[in-house]
Amino acid sequence: MEDLFLSSIHSNEISCVAENAPPAEICARIESLVKDFLRSLVSSEPSISSLPLVCRTTKNARIQEDCFGKGSSISLMHATFERKFTTRGGVKIFLRVWKLLEICYQLLQSGKRATQRELFYRLLSDPSCCVETPQQVNDVIQDAVALLKCSRHCLGIFASSKGLLVGRLLIQGPDGRRIDCTKLGPNHFMISGDINYIERLVFHSDARYIFVVEKVSLGFV
Repeated sequence: MEDLFLSSIHSNEISCVAENAPPAEICARIESLVKDFLRSLVSSEPSISSLPLVCRTTKNARIQEDCFGKGSSISLMHATFERKFTTRGGVKIFLRVWKLLEICYQLLQSGKRATQRELFYRLLSDPSCCVETPQQVNDVIQDAVALLKCSRHCLGIFASSKGLLVGRLLIQGPDGRRIDCTKLGPNHFMISGDINYIERLVFHSDARYIFVVEKVSLGFV
């Protein structure tokens, strides 16, 4: 068992983990990137520094077994690549990354959060970002995650609501406030896409059955 535990520790050391770092740490990492960028501009040989990102290809991934044999996970290794300003099409991507870092820094400083949809419309309204599709926003978020080595939740970004709740359920929030879902009527309780928030909720119920209704929206041309 000891050898298995040491093997697990060793595999964690060579894996690149998306850290759940506090806002202050993420802000410090962003500030460090900005300082390095400005330092390269004012040096004796001015240049635009590239962005070192963790490589997200299958060649840089490994399957890591749980030390107790209860499952496995896929981890990224430490191989990196550089997002350069001078490559073809790199200018727009480069600008998007820096703009997203600016927005995330403002969110973390103010203690606020934003959905990916909200970020899309915010970037879309800024002509300098050259954003046209939601996929471009998703890609730039992945770049920011690979650059700062953290989860998107640490950047103040969370998914949109994941459905509605109603019925014999009492929900207690992190602030101690209680929500009685039997008294919400047609309003319902919106399920947040913020996993960190969901994990801090406490649920009480005497319901004997749970009904899950899945609705899939289809678009036709």
